[in-house]
Amino acid sequence: MTEPNPPAKRSSPLKPILWLLVLGGLGYGGWHWYQKRAATQKGDATSGAVGPGGGRRGQASGPVTVATDTAKEMDFEEWSTVSGTVTPLNVVTVRSRVDGELLKVNFTEGATVKKDDLLAEIDPKPYQVLLDQAKGQKLRDEALEQNAQADLKRYQTLLAQDSIAKQQVDTQESLVRQYKAAIESDTAAVEAAQLQLDYTKVLAPLTGRVGLRQVDPGNLIRASDTNGLVTITQMDPMGLIFAVPQDLVPTLVGYLNTKTEVPVEALSADQRTVVAKGKLLTSDNQINPTSGTLKLKAEFPNPDGKLFPNQFVNVRVRVRVEPKSVVVPAGAVQESSRGRYVYIVNPDQSVSFRQVETGATYREITRIVKGLSLGEQVVVSGLDRLRDGSKIVLASPGGSEGGGGHKHGEKPAGDETAKPEGERKHKRPQ
Repeated sequence: MTEPNPPAKRSSPLKPILWLLVLGGLGYGGWHWYQKRAATQKGDATSGAVGPGGGRRGQASGPVTVATDTAKEMDFEEWSTVSGTVTPLNVVTVRSRVDGELLKVNFTEGATVKKDDLLAEIDPKPYQVLLDQAKGQKLRDEALEQNAQADLKRYQTLLAQDSIAKQQVDTQESLVRQYKAAIESDTAAVEAAQLQLDYTKVLAPLTGRVGLRQVDPGNLIRASDTNGLVTITQMDPMGLIFAVPQDLVPTLVGYLNTKTEVPVEALSADQRTVVAKGKLLTSDNQINPTSGTLKLKAEFPNPDGKLFPNQFVNVRVRVRVEPKSVVVPAGAVQESSRGRYVYIVNPDQSVSFRQVETGATYREITRIVKGLSLGEQVVVSGLDRLRDGSKIVLASPGGSEGGGGHKHGEKPAGDETAKPEGERKHKRPQ
């Protein structure tokens, strides 16, 4: 017997509906994502492009608050920064000029002494004896000379009477001259003995600061001692030696030849604080072939002792002065792949992109060589939100907007001790 066919399974009418709902949801989600992405791309296209200064090129929702300044004219100074070493103009090792026992030392180590101050005393007794002997010898010869002069006068009287021979008178005249010569020699011997006696008092040869004592009282010292008694270093004025590249040599040596004063500044280690101000004094006579530099010496007033011998400092020397240069605050000049540029303020309170050619920067002021005219306004802060044609509004004085820039018409405050940026900088040759 054959079994009957089993009844066929009936499909559920809900499955097609579920599939339609899933497909519809996916389609709606894709459409919504596409619309959102298109809107985002459109916003980026209008406000997300990068401008020449690195900021957004799109127009902001309103005017951009900025600070401005005016291009001014001044005699712009170009400086070069190098490394140098403080070197005293005079250093003297004080030595005794005579041999003897050191009786007394009259200076304090590290103190400042003046020229001709008494530094030390050497036993004067041996030299006083020599002086007395020289004086005694002179007195003896003077007495002999006086006696010879008296005899000469008598002989001359007798010769006039034809009582003695002329030869005897001539001999007496020769004897008088011998005694006179002896007296001259005795006078020199007395002066030499007096000089030796004076040398027992050791005087300061110059005004300066004394170092550490090399000999203690009670020791026998000699004029041939190499260490001497003490070293005196002149502290005011102070010298400073530094080297400049050979491309600056013609300019700086030319100033020396024409006796033009060249300002030089000594800076602290952070290159922001001016420790002392001086002037160029002289130069070496040849360029170092290894480093390609020339040594120069400057002189600095140092009444307060801020500069110390062998101190390492940074040196700033004025290289040249560019008269009637157009200058702007350093913050106004920006740089991009297209070169350096500024934003010019237009009469309608908009800005224009302008490429410029710049020179050196000194004390936060940049020299404009080309591209900017005297009196034009430039933006000095708020530059990151600007593009060519942006509308602007000036920041109120003292306001937080503008990042500390200068409002139009204000004079930029040049920091006298600020570190110059963009100037020539050279390391000291090894």
